[in-house]
Amino acid sequence: MKHIVAVASGKGGVGKSTVAANLAVSLAQHQFNGLGGPGRVALVDLDFYGPSIPTLMGGGELSVGADDRFIPALRHGVKYISIGFFLKNPDDPVIWRGPMFGKAITQLFQDVNWGDVDICIVDLPPGTGDAQLSLSQLVPLDGVVMVTTPQEVALADVRKAVNMFRKVNVEIFGAVENMSGFRTADGQVVDIFGKGGGEQLCVAYGIPLMAQIPLEMGIREGGDCGVPCVVGQDGASAVTGLFAQIASSLTEKLQAAVSAAKPALNIVND
Repeated sequence: MKHIVAVASGKGGVGKSTVAANLAVSLAQHQFNGLGGPGRVALVDLDFYGPSIPTLMGGGELSVGADDRFIPALRHGVKYISIGFFLKNPDDPVIWRGPMFGKAITQLFQDVNWGDVDICIVDLPPGTGDAQLSLSQLVPLDGVVMVTTPQEVALADVRKAVNMFRKVNVEIFGAVENMSGFRTADGQVVDIFGKGGGEQLCVAYGIPLMAQIPLEMGIREGGDCGVPCVVGQDGASAVTGLFAQIASSLTEKLQAAVSAAKPALNIVND
């Protein structure tokens, strides 16, 4: 894997997994700054307590290769894996203590034959716990994209997450403000979750605001039916353009970074 980027949030319910899935699919649809394209993007679901990526991506199955390693599911041009694939019943809870996170993270990266991957997007659980710390210690993480909604109750938690990643020397590539206003049929924008919170966060911490994604029914419908909005019926919508904007900004930062000092994660074993 050339680059590994986490998508994180301070609290749940802000659409972090939806952003992660649509960003991964957007990266797989086209090359941005020489990175990505079909089959060259991976998505790892580390949200162990709430693994929603299989639903968002429309299912899929793992298989086992000749080397006894897993071959990831492939949907919408993205190779992906989730702890959800290993549950007997999709409604079964994952009841783990902290040390289990490190072991599971290692297995999801090392025991899977990923092939050649330009960018791996990692969907983290919300908060500042074991999964975040384990990932930053076990994997050569290039950086993280924070997801928030505009209201203070979300911003208060994302500020903690930004400070945590900085303490463990993980670069914050930028923030995505999700559910940023709802446009009614007559064109009026209603700021259901407030306005300007993402901008204030980015100014306070000196990080880019990568996009403001509106609250749209098509995004929710795409997630529920397993066809992310960037490839669904709204394929030419403004929202698709916003995810392409995030993808372009992200790959720009990756290409500009001094990656030579950080060896790629050697998990390619075809």
